[in-house]
Amino acid sequence: MALLKSKYFQFVNPVYKGDRPASEMKLSILTYDASSAQMYNVSSIDELINLKNKSKMSWINVSGLKDIDSIKRLGEMLEIHPLSIEDVMHTEQQAKTEIFDQYRFLSIKTIQQKKVISNIKKERKKFPFFSMKKNPAEQDDEINELSIDQISIIIMKNVLLTFQELSGDSFNSIRKKLLEDAGEIRKMEIDYLAYLIIDSIVDEYFYSINHLEEYIDDFEERATKTSDNSFIEEIQDTKKYLLQIKRAILPLKGNLMVISRHETFFRTEEIKPFLHDLNENLEHAVTMVEHYREWLSNIMDVNLSVLSHQMNKVMKVLAMISTIFIPLTFIAGVYGMNFDFMPELGYQLAYPIVLGGMGLIALVMIIVFKIHHWF
Repeated sequence: MALLKSKYFQFVNPVYKGDRPASEMKLSILTYDASSAQMYNVSSIDELINLKNKSKMSWINVSGLKDIDSIKRLGEMLEIHPLSIEDVMHTEQQAKTEIFDQYRFLSIKTIQQKKVISNIKKERKKFPFFSMKKNPAEQDDEINELSIDQISIIIMKNVLLTFQELSGDSFNSIRKKLLEDAGEIRKMEIDYLAYLIIDSIVDEYFYSINHLEEYIDDFEERATKTSDNSFIEEIQDTKKYLLQIKRAILPLKGNLMVISRHETFFRTEEIKPFLHDLNENLEHAVTMVEHYREWLSNIMDVNLSVLSHQMNKVMKVLAMISTIFIPLTFIAGVYGMNFDFMPELGYQLAYPIVLGGMGLIALVMIIVFKIHHWF
């Protein structure tokens, strides 16, 4: 069978396709049964395969997709079809589900949150991440960096493979339960471990969405107080990120609905109620995303209304100033004409009288404007 896989690789040549440079590969394997569990960090595929125990469950995790040859070799040794390896390497595609004779394949978009200290403008250009911080006036500060990555899950008889685009995940609590024998994970089939990983990813969706609420609250407070152009840009960036979250959730939601109806994907009957709960959680997450996008649209409308009101106030002041100067300009224009017979030009007090009259006209107009509450 491995020879057949090698033959397939002549026709399918998986290459990394992603929106960021591929990370260095890190390998780990966690083997367990009802009585014990051990975790190993390894440096080569051969060492990984040697640690795989047929009598135990094995969770193999590959972080970073830079070493394509090693990933292809792992696929050959575990009899994984090259098309699945190609899907693992293509991190820009939507979540998908496939069922093969020897295994089941599922790719999922994950949302991770990291704290970094960097210049926010530079980071937006350098990395395909959405970054937010509470005070945009401070360019060098600690920011929350939210990234959308891909995790591919391959479920075999006693083996679970996870391929992560980037190092770092939210599965430490699962590993801890396995190593410390907390709960019933060791006694369950490998399908239950796959479910726990998916559930952890869905929990990350909620954590990232709920984390946005405090920023949106901050936007709402600033909406009536700021006229900075960057405010609208921040709101637009947040709306784009929420759209990316929705695009990550919807394919998984559709795939889970298919999986829940397809009895051959998860072969453990006990998991089906949990899948229904996951679907409900994803439906709630989509509703929250839509609510936040509508909330941001309303905040943007409020800010634009405030800007329009401020502009109207400025235009009103300029209009009043122009109105005051219309009669004054008329008087100045009349007495600026070079006619020989203008009786007023001969009066000794003509100049102060004209200036006084112009000042009186301006004062009367200002009083009238004040009476009408025009300013």
